[in-house]
Amino acid sequence: MTDRATGRWGERAMERLFEGDMDSIKSYKELRVYQSAIDAAMRIFELTKGFPPEEKYSMVDQVRRSSRSVCANIGEAWRKRIYPAHFVSKISDSESEAEETRVWLELAFRCGYLSKEVSDELDNCYDKILGQLVNMKNAPDKWGIKRR
Repeated sequence: MTDRATGRWGERAMERLFEGDMDSIKSYKELRVYQSAIDAAMRIFELTKGFPPEEKYSMVDQVRRSSRSVCANIGEAWRKRIYPAHFVSKISDSESEAEETRVWLELAFRCGYLSKEVSDELDNCYDKILGQLVNMKNAPDKWGIKRR
């Protein structure tokens, strides 16, 4: 589905991503990218419960905030889709938060708080989320609301 070199979705995968009638999607909660992001944020929440107490107000707080912000920005983008520039801006914010989350997850792995397997799994998950966000950002008209 994704190009291994770039982590981005190929043309056919993009078509599948956009298949269906956009008018039938009533909520951002129906978007696969949102569902993936919220599942990842909840996984991070559960995993960080086991981090050392001294990380509570630094790493734990930061990775939880950034992972949740990915979801929040998707929701905000959905409400801004009548304005393509605003939509792109919020999707871009979500993309930035997803990459920040990846950095915190790498630090958690290097500190020994996450196993290699869990670290790789979450990194791959965020790679897919980022690919979807980039595709949404690059095709705002496919997500927009038509003005009458």
